Amino acid sequence: MAKLKVGVIGTGSIAKYRHLVEYAGNDQVELVAVCDINEARAKEVGELYGVTKIFTNYHDLLKEDLDAVSVCTPNYLHAPITVAALEAGKHVLCEKPMATSELEANQMIEAAKNSGKTLMIGHNQRFVESHQQARDWIATGKLGKIYSFRTAFGHPGPEAWSADGKSSWFFNKNEAFIGAMGDLGIHKIDLLRYILGEEMVEVAAMLETSSKIDADVDDNAVLILKTQSGIIGTLAASWSYNGKEDNSTVIYTENGVLRLEDDENYSVVYHKNDGTKEEFSLGQIQSNEEGGQITTGVINHFIESILTGNPPLISGEEGKKSLLVILGALESNDTKKIVKL
Repeated sequence: MAKLKVGVIGTGSIAKYRHLVEYAGNDQVELVAVCDINEARAKEVGELYGVTKIFTNYHDLLKEDLDAVSVCTPNYLHAPITVAALEAGKHVLCEKPMATSELEANQMIEAAKNSGKTLMIGHNQRFVESHQQARDWIATGKLGKIYSFRTAFGHPGPEAWSADGKSSWFFNKNEAFIGAMGDLGIHKIDLLRYILGEEMVEVAAMLETSSKIDADVDDNAVLILKTQSGIIGTLAASWSYNGKEDNSTVIYTENGVLRLEDDENYSVVYHKNDGTKEEFSLGQIQSNEEGGQITTGVINHFIESILTGNPPLISGEEGKKSLLVILGALESNDTKKIVKL
């Protein structure tokens, strides 16, 4: 069976540490082309992975005989490139947040529908084993009624991660549209929707720029969220958690407290009402810290979805639902009111 021919648009850190390495590790994929406005960076990546077709304009890459592309660009380019790729007959894996507005998200979804091609959004937290375990336990009723939650995703910021360091597009509102809440918080929105099996119906938010003084986007955000069944909880996203990354989720339930990625030794810790606890080591959650570049499962799922014709776990519609919560949080911060979603 012929391998799927794949191109990657944008060769910064998310491509280098996630997409390219995982495509290269998938034996059903042939990496054919890469594109970046920074030609030297594109050539460097091309040499690393044996890719000979190097482009600085994504329109030129889309003229190539490719089955699929990854969109790994600054956020403001996600929608136009995705739409162009779908219209060119390519399957698309787009990084998060999928777009900068509901209108853009709708355009992407419509382009996927019209093209008949797969559109997947790169939310990797659904593929973490501890999170899948939590979803299963909640769905089967093991935990009883869910009362509340708190989740956090924070680290010192993108400077050490981004290919452009302190001058990264992450800190520029025109290119990023949003800061820590869009970079990290949207991952947790998607995760909560997934493991709780419910949509968010209300959001209240406070955003602040406190540690990245030259940035014009948020570096700290705290959200209060309410689901359709009345579960309330908090979400914190930050680029100012210095010293150690926090990527934890705690679920407070009728039968006890479930802690996910909150213990250095056990990815799942379930403190039960009778004073006993269950502990499981279910593999390491991916992080930006040293040694944290483990396989996400995103690329393999994307390729499998294309080959089988089955819808991806995080479709354009799913990506939009998480984006709308973030957009609601921005509105809440601006109006100082609770926003109904």
